[in-house]
Amino acid sequence: MNSFLITLIVANVLFSYKGFNDYSFFRKYEFHTGSILSGEKIRMLTSAFLHADIAHLAFNMITLYFFAPVVIAYLGNIHFLIIYFSSLLFGSLLTLVLHKNDYNYRAIGASGAVTGILYSAILLRPDMMLGIFFIIPMPAYVFGILYLMYSIYGMRAKNDNIGHTAHFGGAIGGYLITLLFYPDLIWLQPLMVILLTIPIILLFILIKLKKL
Repeated sequence: MNSFLITLIVANVLFSYKGFNDYSFFRKYEFHTGSILSGEKIRMLTSAFLHADIAHLAFNMITLYFFAPVVIAYLGNIHFLIIYFSSLLFGSLLTLVLHKNDYNYRAIGASGAVTGILYSAILLRPDMMLGIFFIIPMPAYVFGILYLMYSIYGMRAKNDNIGHTAHFGGAIGGYLITLLFYPDLIWLQPLMVILLTIPIILLFILIKLKKL
């Protein structure tokens, strides 16, 4: 496995494990709108290395494990890291914008960064197939779209501590930066470029209609 990918996964596991067992540590580094607006900008980065529980951590790291090699193979290690951390920051920024008036809003998770890598990989390899639960075959682009649709549900339900809003910021970051690095995809994969914008467009329609 690529050493850059291993380092990211290990960092997420160690940071999250610390958070599982140290409540004050968790609260100090989670995304919290009021604290960020008061100057604790580091939370916009550190919150992406914390997770709600083992299942949340495992889902994000397994998704990263499967999709990161595609991005690395096509774009290289440096571009992979740029997409990962840019998607992370896009996710945090969108979350801050949408929740700037909710000073008590809290969220954690690498989902923004991971969704950025997911979207990047799908753009690069739209023919990928996944085995849901290692059994059910599903095109990767369908998984990516459904993942963001689930995120819309999570944003509306507001019944957990997962940063669903960050999924969209991450997807937008991964989408735009991948096209920046590989603009020929617009002509090579026009249908996929269009399909992957559907949940993003839906999000902004819902925001415009004040449904979120």
